[in-house]
Amino acid sequence: MDDTPVPFTEEDYATRMSRAARDAAETRLAGLLITPGPDLTWLCGYRPATTERLTLLVLTPGSEPRLLVPSLERPDAEAAPCADAVRISDWRDGQDPYAAATGLLLPNGRYGVADTTWAIHLLGLQEALPLTTYRPLTVVLPLLRAVKDAHEVARLASAAAAADAAYEEILSVRFTGRRESEVAADLARLLHEQGHSQVVTVVSSGRNSADPHHRTGERTLKKGDMVILDFGGLKEGYASHVTRTVHVGEPAEEERTVHDVVRTAQQAAFEAVAPGATCQEVDRRARRWIEDAGYGEYTAERTGHGVGVTAHEPPYLTEGEETFLVPGMCFSIGSGVYLPGRFGVRVEDVVTCTADGGRWLNATDRGMAIVA
Repeated sequence: MDDTPVPFTEEDYATRMSRAARDAAETRLAGLLITPGPDLTWLCGYRPATTERLTLLVLTPGSEPRLLVPSLERPDAEAAPCADAVRISDWRDGQDPYAAATGLLLPNGRYGVADTTWAIHLLGLQEALPLTTYRPLTVVLPLLRAVKDAHEVARLASAAAAADAAYEEILSVRFTGRRESEVAADLARLLHEQGHSQVVTVVSSGRNSADPHHRTGERTLKKGDMVILDFGGLKEGYASHVTRTVHVGEPAEEERTVHDVVRTAQQAAFEAVAPGATCQEVDRRARRWIEDAGYGEYTAERTGHGVGVTAHEPPYLTEGEETFLVPGMCFSIGSGVYLPGRFGVRVEDVVTCTADGGRWLNATDRGMAIVA
């Protein structure tokens, strides 16, 4: 079966840019200023390096999108998928790029600016146009990328399937006597073999698994260890994000009990996914289950976060987030219990909201696998 993703077209990018400009107007912004990073990639398919040279996409309501680039990068910009949908201009080394940008902006405009914008660029714009004001894009338009079209969901599903395949293979790798870093390297290799261009792997074993923010270290795994595998990355420009908890040898009864609590809490949260449900309602469902099981003080993480061209983006499934779920939103759903100094358990998958409820994009067994 050919799982090659359908390429995004110039029309796709033009539609995204037009919608973003319209959303900006509805938020009473003069426009959006997008520098290299995930927003630029998503809006127009252009992926320049982030450097001290200013690259700026300007989206304003009722106007053609404008892309300002360094002159030496103009050929790359003109080869981008969006090239015919934007008006490209350039500036040369020795010129003031911020002076070049002034002609694209209102002198007293209020703009949404990409979160990844370097301070040097934002300060340069402010100095050139001191009456302009700026707001972070995820504050003024937090859901800009949140609702995915069918082709985006297909890419996320492909990334999830690749991560699932890597997980299935890592289960046959020997854990006992090896360092966390070695298992993490194996998992990274498997993700690359499954088509990921970028990978992130975290292996937390034994007492380390009780630290929800542990970074892979040099601890040697041994029989009796609980091991959290938190992994994913980018495939075809879209993220995978999976967490599984495995055990080296047979687990103790309490370890099985905690894992069952976590897995059931995740399922409860998944069953709360539906159009019109709020993000915090999904979070509360998982949290309530864990609290009722007596482990409420040992779970501190939000239940999930949006997944798209990055692995962490809005919406966030957490208390206080009243955003309504709509079909096309894709996000992780995970639950965890962390017993200090002893062990931890976490299970997490990517889900998409559909008209009929939630749909898992990951398909591997969520039970506690036994590894050697």
